[in-house]
Amino acid sequence: MEEQERPRKLAKLDHDEDTTNEVLGPAMTGAGDVAGKEPEPASAQIGNEPLDLTEFTVQKDTKTDNEPTTQDGAEAAAPVMSKNQMKKLRRAEAHQQKRALQKAQKKEKIIEKRERRKAMIEEARAKGDEEAVNKLRALWRGKKAKHIKSTLIPLTFVMDCGYDELMSDRERISLAGQLTRSYSDNSRAPYSGHMMFSSFDKLLKERFDTILTSHKNWKRVRFLQEDFVRAGELAKEDMAAPRGGQLAGPFAEQTDAKPEDGEIIYLSSDSENTLTELKPYSTYIVGALVDKNRYKAVCYKQAVAKGIKTAKLPIGQYIQMAHRPVLATNHVIEIMLQWLELRDWGKAFMKVIPTRKGGALKGTQGEDEDDAENGDEDVNEEDMEAEQMEQLEEIAALEEGSEDENAEKR
Repeated sequence: MEEQERPRKLAKLDHDEDTTNEVLGPAMTGAGDVAGKEPEPASAQIGNEPLDLTEFTVQKDTKTDNEPTTQDGAEAAAPVMSKNQMKKLRRAEAHQQKRALQKAQKKEKIIEKRERRKAMIEEARAKGDEEAVNKLRALWRGKKAKHIKSTLIPLTFVMDCGYDELMSDRERISLAGQLTRSYSDNSRAPYSGHMMFSSFDKLLKERFDTILTSHKNWKRVRFLQEDFVRAGELAKEDMAAPRGGQLAGPFAEQTDAKPEDGEIIYLSSDSENTLTELKPYSTYIVGALVDKNRYKAVCYKQAVAKGIKTAKLPIGQYIQMAHRPVLATNHVIEIMLQWLELRDWGKAFMKVIPTRKGGALKGTQGEDEDDAENGDEDVNEEDMEAEQMEQLEEIAALEEGSEDENAEKR
């Protein structure tokens, strides 16, 4: 009687492990859905071969992209933009739309201006007043006369743009403006040289290709993806060519100068050598970098590593600086252009160095010493953008004006 009252499961204790698994298996959740497909014994699942979990992953793999994901799927999804990033993106898109609209409006104004001037000249000629036509042309020429009289000399400025990854977006925008200003100053100078942009690639090139697109029309400029060493080799060939420039202005007395006598010098304030004068058939390399002095002597080290001679401008001999004598890229170019015109380093420095750097001739006291080196911190990106666009418009107006005058003469 006692044996009949015992629970049924106690009567199966004599069964082997496989039979126990068969009995206990259906008691697991979901076991009824896989009837006829008995799971492998636990002992078999501890082997080296991986478990076959395909029947549990079919539904996960067949989900479409539109279906909501689980917590695991959420981890694999793309990260969501922060509010700050979204603001920047919207601001950039609005700026691009504004620029496209302004560009279209400026193009229409240029066309209207050409037509208006053409009508004025035709009207003056119809009246037989050639003197009025000449007055109109003189009035429109303005600053273009100085640009037209610029003399090309056998000298080359190389802008080393191989530091793209060391700059932030803001610093890259500032550098683009400095390069634009450098070209503008060189094209207008009474004595101008050849200009090259080496290592011109990556994000800096992308900015010029998408925003500052007028650089494709710049004259006497070469854009290279090779480094400054290759640029120096090409510069020698360009200066030795028949149209490589004439020995005029500061080089007028050096009639015996030869292309093989030229030098390749990388300008760096960290160099122990001092530049005393500019020589014909020489190439002067300037590091195109805006970094607020985060990277010490990076340009100097690049030049030394590639066996290029280095030198610094003689600022300490002529100018008393309130800060470390680190100048922007366009200031270095402008100082050399001023020296070509004045043949005096002191006057060249005083004409170019901003007053905020506290520069003064030796023996005098400088005035503004409040601003930091290598750029203004208070200038925002929109101001830099506006300044760059003004520079480009000014350059385009100069080149366009010279072409219009040549067309009228023809």
